[in-house]
Amino acid sequence: MSMYAFLYPLPAKPSIDVHFTRRFCCKWRLSVLCFIFLMPLWMACKQESLEELRADAARRKADSLVLVKKFRDSADARAVRKANAAVPKVEYRLIALDSRKTLDSVRNAFGKKPSTMLGYRAFTTVNRKDIQYFRLGDTAVIPSVFHSDLRVYSVFPHLYPAADTLPKLIIISNAFQSYACYERGKLVRFAACNTGREAKPTFPGRYTLNWRDKIRRSSLDSSWVLPFTWNFHLFAGSAFHQFDMPGRPASHSCVRQFMDDAEWLFNWGKGGKIDTATKKYIPMTGTPVIIMDVFDYTRKKGGPWWEMRTNKDSILTLPRKPMDVEEALIPISQIPPEVRWQLPQKERYLHAEDTLRARGWIRHEVELSESVNYNKLRRDKAKLLRQEQLRKAKKAQVQQPT
Repeated sequence: MSMYAFLYPLPAKPSIDVHFTRRFCCKWRLSVLCFIFLMPLWMACKQESLEELRADAARRKADSLVLVKKFRDSADARAVRKANAAVPKVEYRLIALDSRKTLDSVRNAFGKKPSTMLGYRAFTTVNRKDIQYFRLGDTAVIPSVFHSDLRVYSVFPHLYPAADTLPKLIIISNAFQSYACYERGKLVRFAACNTGREAKPTFPGRYTLNWRDKIRRSSLDSSWVLPFTWNFHLFAGSAFHQFDMPGRPASHSCVRQFMDDAEWLFNWGKGGKIDTATKKYIPMTGTPVIIMDVFDYTRKKGGPWWEMRTNKDSILTLPRKPMDVEEALIPISQIPPEVRWQLPQKERYLHAEDTLRARGWIRHEVELSESVNYNKLRRDKAKLLRQEQLRKAKKAQVQQPT
């Protein structure tokens, strides 16, 4: 034994069994291997659980949005019903103007004079027809009450929640020959109108007011004097204006009105913005105008207002999202030839008629009338006449004896 053995004693015999150590290491290695192989499975299960949680959260959110929408829709529907219910009831009756006496009594009772102006405005509005166009054998609608506020006779809802973010909006019904003006979704004006005849219709879709003119002479026919004009299509020339009101669609795509309504709209509407660089109107920047249906041209007389028994019948359903209404499709034939080169997206105009016919908005047996510039026709005719007169004068001069 070394002398230093007491200083550096030999290590004691290990207390851990070698076999136990080997078993522990084997188990540890097995655990590591299990972890390596099972970890991806666990992660996949965890990922699947996360996806399920996300999907469940998305479903809950969607369900809550649906509930909110249903609540909002139901609240809007209640508000609309309440607004319409607040309007006093008016009953309508039809009378046949089958005798000269009956016709004269109607003209006297609802004539356009100061003493009968209240009756005149109500009577002509519910009939969509001016008093001088009533003839022997016609039918007239008589309201039970004559109100100065013509919104009482509206076929449009008095509240339009979908338009509550829009400062101003105009909606036209070709079918009911009338239009409504809204401010923030509240009806502020109801008026009768006469839109385009079948060969020159006022096409459904979205437009905007562009420019206005207090006294406008038509660029197609200078003999047409159009007070309080509001243009709503720059190229087709479609416009609101005062003109004769025969009680059914009769215009060249324009929207005719009574004078009071035309003047009110002239002052109320807002025109389009002008590009400072090009000095041209920026499309779709004025007060929105939506035309929502078509007239039943198979009717020879009257319109659906003849079937209404009260002012609470046939309240129209308006677009759920007014600004999502498609921009109006106008066939190229309805654009004057001299301005066709200016058309943006000309393809839309070239294919518009086929689309409109496919939708049933133009009947297959109806042929649209081409846009005619009567001013140019008159100028050309006058030019030919002058040339003919000059030719005859020269011929007469040659034939005179020397």
